[in-house]
Amino acid sequence: MKLFAAELNFRTIAEEFELPEHFPEDVHAEALHATDRYADQRRDLLDVPFVTIDPAGSMDLDQAVNIQDADGAGGVGAAGGAGGGADPAGGAARWRVRYAIADVAAFVDPAGALMAESLQRGQTMYLPDEPTRLHPAELSEGSASLLPDQTRPAVVWDILLRADGEVAECTVYRALIRSVKRFDYTEVEADMKRGTLHPAIAQLPEVGRARQSSDLRRKAINLRLPSISVERTESDDGTERYVLDIDERLEMNDFNSELSLLAGMCAGEMMVRAGVGILRTLPPAGDKEIAAFDNGARALGFDRSGRSIGELLADIDASTPRGMALMRDAQTLLRGAGYQHFGLVNGNAEADAEPAGADGAGSAGSAGEAADAEPSIHAGIGGHYAHVTAPLRRLVDRFATEVCLAIANSQPIPEWVTANVDQVLSTMKSSGQTASAVDRACLNLTEAVVLQPWVGQNFNATVLHSDGADKAKILVEQPPILTTCVGGPDEASTVKVTLVIAEPTARKVRFAWPAD
Repeated sequence: MKLFAAELNFRTIAEEFELPEHFPEDVHAEALHATDRYADQRRDLLDVPFVTIDPAGSMDLDQAVNIQDADGAGGVGAAGGAGGGADPAGGAARWRVRYAIADVAAFVDPAGALMAESLQRGQTMYLPDEPTRLHPAELSEGSASLLPDQTRPAVVWDILLRADGEVAECTVYRALIRSVKRFDYTEVEADMKRGTLHPAIAQLPEVGRARQSSDLRRKAINLRLPSISVERTESDDGTERYVLDIDERLEMNDFNSELSLLAGMCAGEMMVRAGVGILRTLPPAGDKEIAAFDNGARALGFDRSGRSIGELLADIDASTPRGMALMRDAQTLLRGAGYQHFGLVNGNAEADAEPAGADGAGSAGSAGEAADAEPSIHAGIGGHYAHVTAPLRRLVDRFATEVCLAIANSQPIPEWVTANVDQVLSTMKSSGQTASAVDRACLNLTEAVVLQPWVGQNFNATVLHSDGADKAKILVEQPPILTTCVGGPDEASTVKVTLVIAEPTARKVRFAWPAD
């Protein structure tokens, strides 16, 4: 479904959140002239046909993939059993997944202007008119991006998977790769339905389904939220306008996401086994939050009936208004995410491929996030997890990847990683809060502009949560908006509400019950 709005100005949001509009000249210059610092440490994988799958028009390509049968692959590397998260249950490998990640660290001098600037920015902020990038375009859309038909330095996660989706063996190393094709999600979805997927990803649907089954066994909460994008376009008369586009959630999008989760879980397990690392963490939801979710699910017509939340969400069609509302409501179960580092001592950290003992986690800290002595899991994933697959857009991935490379090669972790880890996690926390606020502000602005002509009109809504007095959380089905209303309608009821406020300046939308 597409909603149109004119005269949207997202620059006011960029100014409000003090997002930098430009990079300093020395940062541009360094990005333009940066070369591969690890050119002599790379395996030659130029004969392996990698492909990328990204949103249409993307130029900052972090990941490329090649999947083939595991027959004859042998072991993926010496670090597989010791630090790579080998499956203790054993079993023959079915697939070999090689997941190449842009090697941003190869282009960033630890003492240079690029490093200093990225330590301040933390991550790319995606506004509909113009993103505020972590790295200059010369790097993020140029020399470091895994663009097609270009030889690129990469960090490759080399993973053997069993037919049940569990990891048999994995390692990680630096390599030279070449992407032979850039796909977008719509293209690969169509190719999958026609049975014409590129050979490099012909087995991605099988791998994705196997990993999804593995997710269910871990009771993971996998949010398959449809993409809600605000895009600039031009009408037939040449007038600029913006489109609020709620896209169908494609299967190939989910399958491709499983590869990032797979690499992140391999990285997390590798770190925990070695007793050193930087984890992405999330505490389990509390009983109160779970009960509220169940109430909302019943209001939308869904019942868990003894299943885990992950199993319920796996069966939901997230492209429908009610399915989308349930997925968005499930976000309340995934609050409190943070980062934790352990075993990293400034200037004196070494990667040990032996499993950590009772006290092997070492010192812990997470720059403002609570951290335990023992490595914490990510409750939404169902295990230990690390961010290692989006270094062009997220600062921490560059540092966590370097830890994994040191573990895989039984080498000391670089001093530039240990010296900066506290600042990295502090910046990730602050930039993450800003990114979430910016996303909400852009969506709220667009909804307010789109709905402004409809103030005073009635809409059908389903009540997810209500305090029974003066406030309720509702799903307006057309257009599909999850919002609040004034009044206390009964939970799980279907009601008519009146749009009473749509103020673009305040970025505010409000409905009222009972309807006028």
